[in-house]
Amino acid sequence: MYLKKIEGPRAVSLPDGTVMTRADLPPTNTVRWVASRKLLVVKGVMFGLITKKQAYEKYDLSEDELGEWISSYLADGKAALHATWHPERIQL
Repeated sequence: MYLKKIEGPRAVSLPDGTVMTRADLPPTNTVRWVASRKLLVVKGVMFGLITKKQAYEKYDLSEDELGEWISSYLADGKAALHATWHPERIQL
């Protein structure tokens, strides 16, 4: 079995102890960006599985789009990646 030479790691360990591999990333032809797929790309970038530049090219994302996903995730977690999520709707 031959492994294709790639730039960067093939797998990374996440803080919760799980391992994320490049196979866990969404397909390159993804059109419908649900929160779970956004989260995989965000975690891949944050933990060094892929670079931001690779994410831009692989998924045809703009810098602003990926930046918003990352900042939303850091501020409010996975819920912030949902298209219908609005913090002002949260009832306390």
